[in-house]
Amino acid sequence: MGSSLKILYASAEVVPFAKTGGLADVAGALPKVLAGMGHDVRIVMPRYGCVDEKKYQLHQVVAPFSIPHGQERIEMSIDQSDAIAGVPTYFIRNDYLYNRNGLYGHADDDHRFVAYSRGIVEMIAQLGWVPDIINCNDWHTGLVPVYLKTLYANDPQLCDIATLYTIHNLAYQGIFSPQLMELAGLPWELFTWDKLAFWNQFNFMKAGLIYADALSTVSENYAKEIQTPEYGEGLQGVMTYRRTDLYGIINGIDYDIWNPRTDPLIPANFTPDDLTGKAKCKAALQQEMGLPVTDDIPLYGLISRLSSQKGLDLLDNVLPKMLHQQEMQLVVLGTGDPHYHQMLEKLTKLYPEKLAAALKFDNTLAHHIYAGSDAFLMPSHYEPCGLGQMISLAYGTLPVVRATGGLADTVHAYSPSTGTGNGFVFTEYTPEALQRAILRTQKCYGESDCWRQAIANAFNSDFSWEKSAEKYVKVYEKAVAKVKKEGLGTRG
Repeated sequence: MGSSLKILYASAEVVPFAKTGGLADVAGALPKVLAGMGHDVRIVMPRYGCVDEKKYQLHQVVAPFSIPHGQERIEMSIDQSDAIAGVPTYFIRNDYLYNRNGLYGHADDDHRFVAYSRGIVEMIAQLGWVPDIINCNDWHTGLVPVYLKTLYANDPQLCDIATLYTIHNLAYQGIFSPQLMELAGLPWELFTWDKLAFWNQFNFMKAGLIYADALSTVSENYAKEIQTPEYGEGLQGVMTYRRTDLYGIINGIDYDIWNPRTDPLIPANFTPDDLTGKAKCKAALQQEMGLPVTDDIPLYGLISRLSSQKGLDLLDNVLPKMLHQQEMQLVVLGTGDPHYHQMLEKLTKLYPEKLAAALKFDNTLAHHIYAGSDAFLMPSHYEPCGLGQMISLAYGTLPVVRATGGLADTVHAYSPSTGTGNGFVFTEYTPEALQRAILRTQKCYGESDCWRQAIANAFNSDFSWEKSAEKYVKVYEKAVAKVKKEGLGTRG
């Protein structure tokens, strides 16, 4: 196709406006790069209470209009911000639904995201700007492809819009009662096992997977894993059914933010050719976290949601023994399961010279950990893509990861004999396998040539968004061509 596309990027969270996880980082970065390639890209998200109207200069671009919602109609308007350079961001505004603390986890999330999906479709006519494709993201947008292929299939303005549905984490599916069919205004004949029904429940994620023109997820390996019972979260049959339309595209990172040469948040900048600044960052991190300042032993970093998905159950098994036996230090940043909070608090008291934990979210401290650590732990049970390992590589901090999802696609085991690889990898999800990987790290750290070469390889890893954006454009073009070939929607 080769020509520029009109792309609407639909995401429930977007940096810098609102964030709970990695989805927001992707939604804030990918559209910028696509726009830089010459495409007309716009973002749409809900207008949450946390979005700073003055800071981001929000202004109304569509006056209040009403959309169907169950047995009634509700009013919404569209605000816009130009805070992301070159990418207008639209905000679907209904203060009753979205002006609250927190993005998700409300009792009426079904109402909130049915309205968001319907609002996206209805907004297009109000704007007078019709995209070639809507890139939907995660369960919150799952109804958009359904609406385009059913209720709006004969609308001349909307019938040729293609959809790509991107899965960031298959575990979060948006499952509600069947009555959501009436709330969404969808005919009950669609509530069947091969369309919208999921064990007699309504599943937003499944809806998107069935009706979108193309599917993608955030790494090649995860695209294969979610077709298996172990990782398919009950949707492996759907994933296998749609496998010819499923693409794995690794996320990138924003090197304008994550760059040790220019990062304004770290104590000292550094380059691959001069690591003096990295040594200063390590000493500053040790001092900040109350650990002895030394370069004789490796300092590990862990920035994570503290949950079993992230491998904290393995660390629960491994850390007591490793901290007792090994000359090592560990800095942890994150929040999550109270059990792991208690585990870390107990271990910091037992080993105050080896372990320090900040049980919170702190962006500045995160930069300090990436820059000042020698190695970075990501022993995840599953990890669709992962950003931490890519960020740590940018700072010459060697990741210790389990070979799953995007971790397997981005981190390759360092081999002292060949000098290849950019991290330390284990495959079996067992405490013993994790312990062996940490011991390999310890051994390499004790051999300066080994460590120097591994760090050089880390710095040579490139996960810029440009490569991934080119792959997205190819998938967009395939989806647009498919819709043009098919004519009006046929899966409804």
